[in-house]
Amino acid sequence: MAIEILEGLGQTAQPADRFLKAWFRSRRFAGSKDRRAVTEQVFAIQRRRAHFAHRMGGDAPRALVIAALIEAGDDPALLFTGGYGPAPLTDDERSAIATAPRPAPRWVQGEYPQWLDQELRRAFGDRLQEEMAAFIARAPADIRVNTLRRERGAVVTALSGEGVACTATPYAPHGIRISGDAANLSKSALFESGAFEFQDEAAQIAAELCGARPGMRVLDLAAGAGGKSLAFAASMQNQGEILACDVRGEALFELEQRAARAGATIIKTLPLDHGQPSGVFDAVFVDAPCSGTGTWRRQPELRWRLTPGRLAELMVLQDRLLDQAAGLVRPGGRLVYATCSVLACENQDRVAALQVRPSGFEPLNLAETWQGSVPPGLGQDFRASPARTGTDGFYCAALIKG
Repeated sequence: MAIEILEGLGQTAQPADRFLKAWFRSRRFAGSKDRRAVTEQVFAIQRRRAHFAHRMGGDAPRALVIAALIEAGDDPALLFTGGYGPAPLTDDERSAIATAPRPAPRWVQGEYPQWLDQELRRAFGDRLQEEMAAFIARAPADIRVNTLRRERGAVVTALSGEGVACTATPYAPHGIRISGDAANLSKSALFESGAFEFQDEAAQIAAELCGARPGMRVLDLAAGAGGKSLAFAASMQNQGEILACDVRGEALFELEQRAARAGATIIKTLPLDHGQPSGVFDAVFVDAPCSGTGTWRRQPELRWRLTPGRLAELMVLQDRLLDQAAGLVRPGGRLVYATCSVLACENQDRVAALQVRPSGFEPLNLAETWQGSVPPGLGQDFRASPARTGTDGFYCAALIKG
């Protein structure tokens, strides 16, 4: 099953978790234990794909599964037997199994595409191997308490009473980190009551850095399903106006449902194929479409899907969004640029390019605006990563319009 799933993942842009759900839905003969085991194997292979490909001298799904079996101490020859199982091992496969692997280059050790080596070295310098090792591990589950409904202490107490191991996040003021499996939390009464939303701590910090306050007019220009808009509404105590825009109408529809659950009545949605935002705003937040390199712990398949061409397309889009956002900020207002990427070409370079153009913006030192314990990586801008902050990779910068 794992080989077939890996072949399917190579032919789709769907996130691996969604693809797996659909795949098993159409093959109900697989029991829950088998589904769990196959899912874990597929994700394990995606996390260490470079290592397994290096071991076998190729990255075909069959080769990756063979290498994973060897790593686990199993004999592939006992499982690749034909009949109901995979076809017997070929001579080339037997030769690869018998051959001692060559020393692994840096990008194999770090589990990233070779063509990204220079950009990742720009991002992390001498810490590259430490950072990449942290990206291989699974990500924890973080939630943001919706202060329109509950306070963090009350939610921690309620979750603990239900047997959920959790602690307050170290930096985000309304965050909670869940220890262990958080899958059932989306079905809990607390979630249904709007008490919390799922959101990584780095994204929560970025939302705080927007500086949304009661009475403001805030634009969320690439809102998606609106996790940041919901955080703004709580910071604004549901007073003011938030306009959430995106090209995906279905994502905005999801935001409307989430806002109703959260009691966030100040959020308005605008599909960008229906119109464009008008007027000026006190703060414009651009959570730009990006490579998603910061989410590799959650979506390990993204490492292998990104191409140089796609990265170039994203940078053009990021510049266009920043130019659009710049014209919508009132004098003295704040433009906040964020990505879930760790690549400087999508982050610092894009902000620097905006400042080269006649935009009238000056950078804001984010560390000086932060209340409480300052997160690692927060200074002139915010650069989060698993090894540095224990969060997803994330970038955030803020500019003030003169």
